[in-house]
Amino acid sequence: MDPFRRAQIILLCDLCKTAHLQSHCERCDKNLCQTCVGKHLSDSSIRHKVVLYRYRKSLNYSTCPHHADELCKHYCKKCDLPVCSTCVSSSKHEGHDISDILEKLSTKTESLQKDLDELETKIYPRYEEMASDVHTEKVELETNYGKLTTIADQQGEILHREITAIVNQRKSDIQEMKNKHLSTLNKNTEEITQKITELKQIMSDLKSILKSNDVSLTSTYKSRNSEFRTLPPKVRVTVPSSFAQKINKDQLNEMFGSLSPLSINTEHGNTIKSAEAVSSPPVKPLLDEPRVTATIDTGYDDLFSVSCLSEDQVWTCGENDTMKLLNLQSKLLTSIQTKSGDVPWDIAVTRDGDLVYTDYRNKTVNLIKNKQIQTVITLQGWYPLFVCSTASDDLLVTMISDDKQSKVVRYSGSTEKQSIQFDDQGRPLYSSDDIKYISENKNLDICVADLSASAVVVVNQSGKLRFRYTGHPSNTKQSFNPVGITTDSQSHILTADPNNHRIHILDQDGQFLRYIHCDLYTPLGLCVDIRDNLFVAEWGTTKVKKIQYL
Repeated sequence: MDPFRRAQIILLCDLCKTAHLQSHCERCDKNLCQTCVGKHLSDSSIRHKVVLYRYRKSLNYSTCPHHADELCKHYCKKCDLPVCSTCVSSSKHEGHDISDILEKLSTKTESLQKDLDELETKIYPRYEEMASDVHTEKVELETNYGKLTTIADQQGEILHREITAIVNQRKSDIQEMKNKHLSTLNKNTEEITQKITELKQIMSDLKSILKSNDVSLTSTYKSRNSEFRTLPPKVRVTVPSSFAQKINKDQLNEMFGSLSPLSINTEHGNTIKSAEAVSSPPVKPLLDEPRVTATIDTGYDDLFSVSCLSEDQVWTCGENDTMKLLNLQSKLLTSIQTKSGDVPWDIAVTRDGDLVYTDYRNKTVNLIKNKQIQTVITLQGWYPLFVCSTASDDLLVTMISDDKQSKVVRYSGSTEKQSIQFDDQGRPLYSSDDIKYISENKNLDICVADLSASAVVVVNQSGKLRFRYTGHPSNTKQSFNPVGITTDSQSHILTADPNNHRIHILDQDGQFLRYIHCDLYTPLGLCVDIRDNLFVAEWGTTKVKKIQYL
């Protein structure tokens, strides 16, 4: 008889214990009959590997280190070791919990498979992504440092031109002085020469008179000696001295400009949580009918932005230079004017509860702490637009340049940590428009509502493009013009659509979930408090509405 047929007679299914086995699950090390295979595969929590029994992988038992002629087919839980039958009966393992090693093998195999799955799907891709980021940064290094070298050359040329101009002016001044000096001496020479000529003539005349013995000439002679006794003035011109100052290298360096110090920040690697260790916030389902729970009158003629200080206090900014802190009863708690007197472009509240605002005209980002305004960022050639505070207390700022380029920059205090401008193909991520509200999601994605592009542009924390949301795919008749943007504890992305008077809610991967209407009228700025209440700044009514949607 075929050996396999004999094995079928002896070996039964490990599940039903009655039918002859046909298959074997290598993942679980279970023998299965044809009927039980489907039942076994129904457990989707495990990636089973079922093969015909004859093709199963044979188990390789280890040889006992103490009994060379025996295989370790048992497992001692207390010692955490494979053991042989002789070891089990020895006093060394007396009273220990002993089981078939196949039970341990099944658990361990599952653990190994989980490790492999995590390495393949989570850990290894993150390492690849980090390697790609470093490679990209190295590629950009030559360009960026080349720009610094070019700037140094340009500054050197400017200084050379200025120094050459100074030297040429000094030479011109010297020549002018020399000409005046020479002219003065020439004039003095002419005057003396004229006197000498006259004296020679007088002396010649006197000699002639004396020689002639002419009575008439002698009696009529008039002496002019007294006239010549007073010598003509002698002009003395002192040659100017040149006092060369010792070159002050410090001042020269200061004039040349300076480099900010090289900032090398080693960010400790984020720990990738295992599936068992992930602690997600409590799931909050979306309400079928969102509702307005409070309405705040702001008193502005035009309202642009809102930022939550707490559940019942919000900062607002509008068409003038005053930012207002209001409660749910519309009571003005405090107000602060911008340092420059210009209209703030946007506002945000930091983790410490301080207010940040951007000043477009002044090209600054400012922090208000204890009612004192500190300028923390001053830009050159770029204009700050919108701002948000991150989970790490950094600032993310959208900005636009003189030549209409757009980018997102991350700052820690006044130090630039990251610049996000292009995708992997070198194409601009953002349009050249100056309306780009910004928010950081709970998964650390950076979300920008790009009005001119009619898209919500989402990149990961490394600045790699994840997706663009351009409106509900089924709605092609109404244009999508996103303005305000915020996120909540569920990693939802909420963006204002003022032309259609509604809010879009997306999941963290950009899939549309639903709209919020609530009789909104031209919603612009958005923010969410710690309890996931949504605050909406309406441009048309200049009111802030507090909405419960979770």
